[in-house]
Amino acid sequence: MDVDWSKVDALTFSWQKCLGGEGAHGILVLSPRACDRIASYDPPWPMPKIFRMKKSGKVNEGIFVGDTINTPSMICVEDYLDALKWAKNIGLRGLIERSRNNLKVVEDWVAKNDWVEFLAESKDIRSNTSVCLMVKDPKVNGLSKEDQSKFLKGIASDLAKKNIAYDINSYKDAPAGYRFWCGPTIEAEDLKIALAEMEKVFREKVAAL
Repeated sequence: MDVDWSKVDALTFSWQKCLGGEGAHGILVLSPRACDRIASYDPPWPMPKIFRMKKSGKVNEGIFVGDTINTPSMICVEDYLDALKWAKNIGLRGLIERSRNNLKVVEDWVAKNDWVEFLAESKDIRSNTSVCLMVKDPKVNGLSKEDQSKFLKGIASDLAKKNIAYDINSYKDAPAGYRFWCGPTIEAEDLKIALAEMEKVFREKVAAL
């Protein structure tokens, strides 16, 4: 994603996102203003050790050079370094372009299918990485919430069994639908195959309702 760094004082991101690294690990990026704030402000409440970023009146730089409270798996670190090498070969603009091209694949597909639409209706707020879709088929929407969930999860399960797509169910509290990861590690052609197969299975199952 394009980031306007002039507006960002503290940014975090997960290794798991974008480059497919291990879960439970992340990166923290601080601006000079954020570092000044940490050095000049002491919260009036106790801070758990894991959240303390200040030492001797200034930012504890050890956090950013490898000091850890608990030792993470070094295999996870090497895996992410390997992912970063791959990303560097493509370049930032190339990574962003891959994600945007993947979103375009989904946009073109949605435009041809009247039973599905983007959860984020406005393009201005639509993610080009975690792309969420909402099902608006009258037959499916006429089902009870429980049956609707069972129906849609059945389609996702079919795609997983065929090694077409995995974990595409919508978030737990989101409207009934699907969620596709369209980050730079995804090939546009694979996404086209997954969407085409989902459309085929969906239409077959709706016809049987």
